[in-house]
Amino acid sequence: MTASVHPAVERADLLIDLTRYEEARELLARRLTEDPEDVRAWVELARSHLGDENGDKALEATEQALLLDAEDIGALLMHARALRVGGRFPETEGVLREVIRLAPEYWFGYARLADWLWRIRVLGSGRANGGETRREDFVAALRESDLIAQEAIRLGPEEVYAYEVAWLIADMSADRSVADRMDLAILRLDPQHEHALARQTKKAATAPGVNATEAATLYADALAAAPGSAPMQSGLDEASYRLLRGVRWLALICLALAATGIDLFATDGETQRELPLVLGQRLWDLVPMAAVWVLGALLRLRRLRAGVRVNLHSLVRRRVWARVVLGQAACAMLCALLITQVPWTQRTVPLVLFWAGLVSVAGTMWFDRRRTG
Repeated sequence: MTASVHPAVERADLLIDLTRYEEARELLARRLTEDPEDVRAWVELARSHLGDENGDKALEATEQALLLDAEDIGALLMHARALRVGGRFPETEGVLREVIRLAPEYWFGYARLADWLWRIRVLGSGRANGGETRREDFVAALRESDLIAQEAIRLGPEEVYAYEVAWLIADMSADRSVADRMDLAILRLDPQHEHALARQTKKAATAPGVNATEAATLYADALAAAPGSAPMQSGLDEASYRLLRGVRWLALICLALAATGIDLFATDGETQRELPLVLGQRLWDLVPMAAVWVLGALLRLRRLRAGVRVNLHSLVRRRVWARVVLGQAACAMLCALLITQVPWTQRTVPLVLFWAGLVSVAGTMWFDRRRTG
């Protein structure tokens, strides 16, 4: 490999990182006019074309680099990428095996080969069997790739990509125990790794016995480490929605207390209260309802993490079903208040109000169990 990199090539590398591919190509073109044998410049030119998904142009650049130095590891790795983007994926195996031959202690060559090899084998099996991959071929491909991935981990024990490849192979093999170990290894190296963090958080939040509050807290804590994670935001939304659904149960309890307070349903051997109820009794009926809401909602809400509380408000603004849930709870509570606070002389209207409040909630509780949108 070239001992040093020309400043112009270094600037082009930064421009490519910023996705300013055209500017990088202009800079590299001037550099190659000065020195057409600058291998690094050809490699960076290929990378700029890959940024635009132009496999043909990238291949031209890597082929030129390899003409200058057929054993340049960077050029070979870029050539493999160009072959894949250019629609010649199976040919990448030979290139990557050449990387391993030339640099047997370089972990990345093994990791890249493990990442791509099982896909190459699956494509080959599909082509040989009329477009259908045989199960035994798939299993064999994963096993072969896993051995290479383990070698990558041995050579690069502190490299996240090696563990990501091993995780993917374990996931494709449906080996959850190995996949979990790879996730933990990834998080040891990168505690803010979005995908590993999302997977482990989901595993913890969906474990048996974990309630909505605990699940929401887990997701909120994980989002603090990786705030841009869409899967974790979705998980937090689902847990927050479960919390909102619990509000309807509080409203139903209050509706049942209202029915009890007015003796809405006749019981054998007991005489129903005489209507209308006196004002003191009607006001007293509010006490257990207030206790239900204080203990069941307000105190619970205060114990929630700030991030969860903010997401609850956000969820109500963003999601229709969240607003439906609150509307159903409000409807049931309104019916409960009307039943207890109006001095009814007959139980006919309170009975209608009770069933209206109950049906408005129970009618969709089974349907929207996992709704968040």
